[in-house]
Amino acid sequence: MISRHNVEDRYSDMAVYNGVAYLAGQVASDMTQNVTEQTREVLGMIDALLSAAGTDKSRILMAQIYLSNMRDYVGMNEAWDAWVKDIKGNAPPRATVQSPLANSQYLVEIVVTAAVPSQNG
Repeated sequence: MISRHNVEDRYSDMAVYNGVAYLAGQVASDMTQNVTEQTREVLGMIDALLSAAGTDKSRILMAQIYLSNMRDYVGMNEAWDAWVKDIKGNAPPRATVQSPLANSQYLVEIVVTAAVPSQNG
C-alpha cells in the first residue's frame, strides 16, 4: 500500500511504499532568509517528514540538493554539516547542482529518499 502525506491538489510532500520514503522537493516557507537559514528550515521539514514515516536522517539513501546559485554552496554546507554531524558515519550520498527554482526567492530545494524500518521487526 502507498501512504501519502500532506496531499495537495498537485502533489504530496511524501509517499511511502515498500519500505522507502520518497520526499518531494522541500523549500523554505520564509524566503527572506539567507541560504544557510533556508537550508536549516528545509532540513527541519525533512526531519519532520521522516519522523512521520517512522524513520530519520540516518536512513537517508540519497539526497539531491538544488541551489539557485552555486555561490551559496558554502552557506548551504554550513547548515548541512551541522545537521549530519550527529549521524557520523551515516552521512548520506548526495548530489548538489545549480538550477533555476520555481520561485526566484527560493535559494535551496532538497529532495531525499530514505529507508523505513520494517514494522515486523
